[in-house]
This record gives sequence, structure tokens and C-alpha cells, in this order.
Amino acid sequence: MRLSCVTALLVLLCAAASQAQPIMKLPDASPRAHVEQTLGLTELSVTYARPAVKGRKVWGDLVPFGQVWRAGANENTVVSFSTPVTVEGKPLAAGRYGLHLIPVETGAWTVIFSNNSRNWGSFSYDPKEDALRVPVTPEAVTMEERLHFTIDDVTDAAAVIDLRWEKLRIPVHIGVDTNAVTVASLRQQLYGLPQFFPKGWNDAAGWLVAHDTSPDVAAEWVERSLKLQPTFTAHMLKARLLEKKGDAVGAKAQRDLAMTKGNEVEVNQYGYTLLLASKTQEALEVFKRNAKDHPESWNVHDSLGEALEKAGEKGAAKASYQQALKLVKDEVQKARIEKVLAGP
Repeated sequence: MRLSCVTALLVLLCAAASQAQPIMKLPDASPRAHVEQTLGLTELSVTYARPAVKGRKVWGDLVPFGQVWRAGANENTVVSFSTPVTVEGKPLAAGRYGLHLIPVETGAWTVIFSNNSRNWGSFSYDPKEDALRVPVTPEAVTMEERLHFTIDDVTDAAAVIDLRWEKLRIPVHIGVDTNAVTVASLRQQLYGLPQFFPKGWNDAAGWLVAHDTSPDVAAEWVERSLKLQPTFTAHMLKARLLEKKGDAVGAKAQRDLAMTKGNEVEVNQYGYTLLLASKTQEALEVFKRNAKDHPESWNVHDSLGEALEKAGEKGAAKASYQQALKLVKDEVQKARIEKVLAGP
């Protein structure tokens, strides 16, 4: 009787010990993977598991035609977008989505974005939870032993999510209204500390002007900057906006104001902007003014010499280079100017 009790106790202890043992981490037959990409300000990612072919027939067998498939292995393949996007031209809100496919033997497959991103595969998939379905036609590719996703053909406003496995590629086209996303982001940023400094408004307006979007918003932000502090940058931005509206007189007045606010570097950079745009005479005027306002700077005389040389005024260019050579301290720049003066 006593022996039986001891035996039973040992069995219970062994069972408890067995349950308490840690689970060992071993290599997964379908290892997890993650790919991500930023489009403008939009963050896009795909998290998935990577099954291998291992000599099996994949399409129509391992992955049956006409049935919902998890686009990977194990738990859901998850696609996430930090802002609203379009998928094959159809709108999809920002969020995390479980990705599923319905393969067919011929024709377009159905790509499904489910609001439920926490399923184990597609076993409890419910079409009522669909956020979006789009048709995508697979393409033939070279053999891919292990399933993988890539994000290809990336621009600021578009990309292709590619699923490749065995000898098929399923390309899903993603679009982003980067201008709208950026404007919304800039608005939010300007609610913070940047609103108290002209640079914040200038940087935000400058992006809009450079990307030729939301001109009314850009004009409003430039005015906010000018109220805080009239700067070279703000006046130049206002000039560009007025020029786009066809107000050449107003644009010139703003550029003239900018010249009174600009420091040596700002004015010199503006001169090179004109020079690169082949507006040589306008560039000359800017460089001459800068040399007059900053006669002690070797750099402004060097830049003026470059503009004069481009204008074909070789004698005046030589005189400017010689003045730059008198003032320059840096040995590398000195050697460069000497080489220019020596000629070809």
C-alpha cells in the first residue's frame, strides 16, 4: 500500500517536471522574414514566413486553386501602411492587414487585405473582415526555391509588392499621394515648436514650392515666416510664388528685398542658381553686388571670376581671380586659383 502511494507520487512529480520543462528553440522549416520601405513619408512593410518548395508541386497541389491561401506559412502574412494608400488603384486606409490570396489555374488571382491580421494562416479567414479585394495576374519568373516578398520599382509615390515563389510572381501595385501626406505631416509639425521660428515655415513652404503643390498653403506659410522675421529665404520663396502667378513685377520686388536680407553665402548660392540656369547676366549682377558688399571675401571674387569667364569677359574675370588669390588663405584653393590664372 505504501509502495503504491510512493509510485503514484513519483508519477505525478515526473509529469509536473515534464510540463515545467522549457520548450527548446529549433530552426523553423518556414523562417520568419520582414521587408520594409518608405515612400515619401509613408512606411510600408510585409512580415511573413518563408516555406520552401522541397521538390513539391506548389500551385494547384500544395497551394490548391480556388481556395483562400495565407500568402506564406504559419501565422498571417501581415502588410502594414502608415498612411492611406491605393492598391491596384483602389483606396485602402492606413493600418495592418492580413494578406490572403485566392489562386486560380488561369487568369487573375484575388488578393485580399483582411482587417484581421492575427489569424493563424487562412484557417479562420472570414470574408466579412475583408478591407479590400483586388485582382492581380501572376507572371512567370525563374525558379524561386523559397517564398519571398520584395518591394520593387520604388518612387516617392509608388512601389510594387512582389511575392515570388516557385515559378510565379504576383505583383501588387501600391500608390501613395505623397504630396497630400506631406502637407498633412507639415501641418502637424507646425503645431509644435517649429511654429515659433521662421525656418520651420520656410522649410515647409520651400518643400511645397519645390514640388509645385498647394501654392495657397505655401503662400500662407511664407507670410507666417515673414511676420516672424523677414529673411532672404522667405522673400525668395514669395518671389517664386508670385512668378508662378505671372506677377513678374511683384517677384522682382521680393528678390530685391531678399538681396537686402541675404548674407554672403545665401547671395552667392543664389548667384550659382542663376548661373546653372544659364541666366548669366542676372548671375553677374548678383555676384558683383556680393563682391561689393563683401570685398574682404576671397570666395565672392572667385565666384564673380567664374561668372565673368562664362560671360566671355576674360580680362575682368582675370582681375577677379587675382583679387581672390590675394585674399585666400587655404592652400588648396590658392593652388586651384593659380591653375585657373595659368590657363590651359
